[in-house]
Formats: sequence, structure tokens, C-alpha cells
Amino acid sequence: MNTEVPENASITHGADAPKQTSILNFEFRGDGMEYFKIWIVNILLTIVTLGIYSAWATVRNNRYFYSNLYLENTNFRYLADPITILKGRIIAIVAFIAYYVASIYAPIVGVMIAIALVFAIPYFVNQSVAFTNRMSAYKNIQFRFKGSYGEAFMVIYIWPLLGILTLGILYPLAILKANEYFVRNSAYGTTKFDFKATYKDYGMIFLTMIGIALAIGIPMGLLTYLVPAFAMISPVVIFAVYFGLFVYFMVSMTNVFYASLSLVEHKFDAKLTVTGQTKVILINLFFTIITLGLYLPAAKVRMTKYICSCITMHAQGSLDTFTAAEKENVSALGEEMGQVFDFA
Repeated sequence: MNTEVPENASITHGADAPKQTSILNFEFRGDGMEYFKIWIVNILLTIVTLGIYSAWATVRNNRYFYSNLYLENTNFRYLADPITILKGRIIAIVAFIAYYVASIYAPIVGVMIAIALVFAIPYFVNQSVAFTNRMSAYKNIQFRFKGSYGEAFMVIYIWPLLGILTLGILYPLAILKANEYFVRNSAYGTTKFDFKATYKDYGMIFLTMIGIALAIGIPMGLLTYLVPAFAMISPVVIFAVYFGLFVYFMVSMTNVFYASLSLVEHKFDAKLTVTGQTKVILINLFFTIITLGLYLPAAKVRMTKYICSCITMHAQGSLDTFTAAEKENVSALGEEMGQVFDFA
């Protein structure tokens, strides 16, 4: 842990003393081979039990990744019960079977169910995020999510539709609105997160991608026209360009997200690079291909390690003080679990 102290800061004591900024690094301590054992057992038991074990597999996977994610030498925890997840999946399967049967024997009823499902999806998304947050904990304090149906409907349908209708001009705004919705309705205990990104932040990412595509695409098109033999390697160049733009998009979106994220006075930051991300993706792709997919668990661990190593938290003062205050607030507020309609 590194500590930054302003050179000209005066040393004061008492309530007026400025809080010291501590840079806390996220760290993922998982191991590829260790996770592979969990992964392969989960697959085998899910197959043997005709999918029933998938709820337990989900919990085991999440608990492994949460328990190996550390901040200030303290790990996160995943608290979900497999039975609760299984009940949610049974309800989903029964609903799907009902829709399938109705669409065959009563098409009108099937259409009505499909329309109802379209309007129900925002509700289920809210429930799913609320469940995931509530089952996530750090220092014995659970996360929360309280999003409204109307906001969810806008994020899922309206904003993306406006992005399409404006030929992509408003698509950065759709991404911004989605991130604002999920972040600002989330909380650590009773303390809400905030999100300070702007349309310009996301718009610049899209403009940069368009600029790169044009800067490479136009000369390549002219070269192909003037030198027909170049057409033989142009697909390789096009693939490389699209791959590079994809990596740039992932890296830029992640960096903007964390740079805009805050928890009261505590800030976050991310320093992913196109080079670093590309290296991890290519290594994962290579080993996944030569192992016929068996490297997938290790690939997930490698990617998680890289991303976590690039994320930091700029804490104002000690997190122990903040956590202690949150424990008191949560205790006074009481638990509002609402487990009747939990979905994972």
C-alpha cells in the first residue's frame, strides 16, 4: 500500500486534520489449476444431475472468485444459497415450458405471454442485480441495489433504441445511462456509489475508434484498388484492425468506468492498457485452442488477475473507520432481505 502526502500540506491534529489519501490495490490470488479442479467437477456433476447441480456450481464458482479477490488484505465474500438460485431457475424453466406449449397449442396466448415477458424483463433485471449485490459482502457489510422499474425500462429498451435511430450518435449516451443506473442505485451498506462520467467521455471513445478505422480503412482500400494482389492479405489486416478496435473499446470503457466511480470521498481508478489486454487475450486464446477448451478456467483466472492488478482505490482516511460506521448504520436500518422473489 502506498501513501501520497502533498508536499505543502501542513501537519494538523484533531477534527480539522486533512484525511490522508491511501492508494489501495485490488489483488486476485486465484490459481488456474486450482480453479480448473472446481470447474471440471462442476461440469461433470451438472451433466450427471441433468442440470440440477448448476445452482451449486454457480455458487462454488462465485465463492472462489470472491474469496480470492482482496482489497487492503481483506477478501470479498459471496453469500448466496444454492437452493435460492435453484428455485429461481425452476421458476424460469416452468415459465419457458408454459410459453413453449402455449405458442404451439394457443398461439394468441403465446404472443400475449411474449409481450408480457418483454415488459417483465426490467423487473427481473432489477431483482437479479439486487440479489447479486445483496449476496456480495466486504468486511461483513453487504452491498445493495434499489433500482426502479421505469429506469430499468429506459436503460434496457429506450436508450439503446435511440442510439440505433440516431445511427449511433446517442449510443454513447445509452452506455452512460446504463452505467449511471447500475452504479447510482448500488450501495455499500447504506452508502451509495456515484458515477461522474459524461457523454463526452464515451463519445471520445467512439470518435477515436471511427478515426482509427477511417485512417486505416481508406488507405487500405486505395492500396487494394491500385495493387490487386494486396486483396489476398487484406482480410488479415481487416481482422487485425477489428481486433485492435475491440481491445481498445474494452480497455477504454473499463478505464472510464472506474475513473468515474466513487464511494463518498473514496475514488477509484483503472490503468488497463491495450498492450497488456492484448497480451492476455492472445495467450488465453492460444492455450485454449491447443488444449481444446480445457484452458478456459485458467484463462478466466489470468484475465481476472490482470484486470484486478490495474484497478486501485484512492481511500480518504482509513477504511476501517468507514466500515465501522457502516456496520452501525446497517444495524440500525435492519435487514430488508425480501427473499420471496430472489433471482440469481
